[in-house]
Amino acid sequence: MIIKVFGSSIYGINAKTITVEVNVENGIGFFLVGLPDSAIKESQQRIDSALKYNGYRIPGKKIVINMAPADVKKEGSAYDLTLAMGILAASEQIKTENIDQYIIMGELSLDGNLKPVKGVLPIAIEARKKGFKGIILPEANAEEAAIVDELDVLGVETIKEVIDFFNGKIEIIPTYVNTREEFYKKLSEYEFDFEDVKGQENTKRALEIAAAGGHNVILIGPPGSGKTMLAKRLPSILPPMTLQEALETTKIHSVAGKMLKHKALISVRPFRSPHHTISDVALVGGGSNPQPGEISLAHNGVLFLDELPEFKRTVLEVMRQPLEERNVCISRSKMTVEYPASFMFVAAMNPCPCGYYNHPEKDCSCAAGIVQRYLNRISGPLMDRIDLHVEVIPVPFKELAEKNKGEKSAMIRERVIQARKIQEDRFHQQRGIYCNAQMTSKLVAKHCVISKEGQNLLKVAMEKLGLSARAYDRILKVSRTIADLSNSQDIKVEHLSEAIHYRSLDRDNWGK
Repeated sequence: MIIKVFGSSIYGINAKTITVEVNVENGIGFFLVGLPDSAIKESQQRIDSALKYNGYRIPGKKIVINMAPADVKKEGSAYDLTLAMGILAASEQIKTENIDQYIIMGELSLDGNLKPVKGVLPIAIEARKKGFKGIILPEANAEEAAIVDELDVLGVETIKEVIDFFNGKIEIIPTYVNTREEFYKKLSEYEFDFEDVKGQENTKRALEIAAAGGHNVILIGPPGSGKTMLAKRLPSILPPMTLQEALETTKIHSVAGKMLKHKALISVRPFRSPHHTISDVALVGGGSNPQPGEISLAHNGVLFLDELPEFKRTVLEVMRQPLEERNVCISRSKMTVEYPASFMFVAAMNPCPCGYYNHPEKDCSCAAGIVQRYLNRISGPLMDRIDLHVEVIPVPFKELAEKNKGEKSAMIRERVIQARKIQEDRFHQQRGIYCNAQMTSKLVAKHCVISKEGQNLLKVAMEKLGLSARAYDRILKVSRTIADLSNSQDIKVEHLSEAIHYRSLDRDNWGK
């Protein structure tokens, strides 16, 4: 008897329906075809044990299972439940009237319990798109899939529940999640707040500008000056995610298997902080079975690289294209997948190996030329993509001892949101451009017009401070953001002056 059941496979951040055809006939042997990997081939032992533990069995006949399309490689243990239900249906141990109306996914334990699987959200989206009535999957994944409406999401804990469901012995109540309620409930839940930061008003102002314009930023300062602490609070002042952004971010984390148990939706902007020993593949994504990397997990949020010069040169260089294109394309001989990677890049570093170059109180012990050599670990093209260079000065004891708290993140965020609304109106006809940091040279020329007095100031700054040519566009973009925060139509001299202040590493005398 030939039976068809349905599973799903993940490619990039999208899913593709897999048809599992099972034929049980006279003979001997178990044949699994359709380019399954080792994890799928090993499912026979897991299925056999799970069925025996629950009073069922794999029939002692010839079993042929084909996973179609047969020319696409299938990977992972998530097909255990799909294959098991196909074998039971083909051997007439369960009823088959409505088995083809469901996508069935889940990894089996030897006792028949179900373990959570990756990529449930894109699988549920594809199931609804293909017109399936519902999806059967482990209970731990049910809430994640249930944010897709018009689809019955049946969360189960054991294979026995699935068998009894198809035999009509029990009814499984679909899991329901109010997507909008879930989204808005945790929209402003952040662990860190700027009110806890003592002093550092100049750095907080720089991060506010960075958040308002979507600019990349690097924090340079001695050990213990608060660089990491400040960076961790940046997501709390970014504009709240839209529902579409939340769904897209959740899909990426779902595919990577990073979703927490019983968590339905990621509604706050992610903050990713990989260690400096990370490989280039782990950062941008890849592998024999391509998986999203840290830059994609930071999509719609912040990627923070602490101790930037300590990262391998090759790791930093692979970020150059994603920083411009805001997505990453991973090509393999048999497939090409794209992952979105629109993130704010925040980096932190000591000014020199000893950490005390330009320190107000301590002397730098580095030899001549060492500071510049340390900075040269970061390539010019990568530095070219960082808009704001912020020098972080240690907070004096007097400010640390003050009991008064700083300005709350919520208040800073309101100013950022207002600035982003101005930019949204400005770029409403420009596809894929949402903030000042994304402006092309043509848009800079159109929207960053400065007065003659401003041009003279910029000219003097370029000559006197030794600013590089690459700093020119960056200064204009940042000054446009500062003007937006001031609700000013025009870029004024004071806006330009503040933007010039944030180009420390472009100065000819830095590190000399």
